Amino acid sequence: MTEITRVPLQPIAKGALTKIWLGVAAVALAAGGIAYAALPPTVHVETLTAGNGESPTMDDVVLINYKGTLPDGKVFDQAEQVPMALGEVVPGFSKALVQMKRGGKYKVEIPSELAYGDKAVGDIPANTDLTFEIELLDFKSRAEIEQQQRIMQQLQQMQAQQGAGAAPQP
Repeated sequence: MTEITRVPLQPIAKGALTKIWLGVAAVALAAGGIAYAALPPTVHVETLTAGNGESPTMDDVVLINYKGTLPDGKVFDQAEQVPMALGEVVPGFSKALVQMKRGGKYKVEIPSELAYGDKAVGDIPANTDLTFEIELLDFKSRAEIEQQQRIMQQLQQMQAQQGAGAAPQP
């Protein structure tokens, strides 16, 4: 029986194997570049002074000192001992805060997509990346804050009742 369909393998030309591997590497790099371009924007958080303990969650209210600057270094906002609910700030700000620890100081870079995007807000032009220096002083859950508010209201009511009941005697 003869093998009519058998095709003999031709020898590989010198340098052809290198060209094949270069082609494979080029395809892999191109695919990696496409995958990188498809990644969502992320917030970069650099620790200036390490904090300790737990990090806040999206349901918490934080107490912070902060300074926000534009790419040219111009300060657009600055405040101390500001309470902020994490669920009520731009996405990049909350994504940064949940990475922080109480007592720490951080430098945060927020891409425009996670800040105000294509909307100009105050001194912040549209499509502007923002940089913040943030010091996380403290944080509490909403439940803790609501409980403290109820206690304060009860104390105020008791003081008002005591004040009304202690009318001057003639």
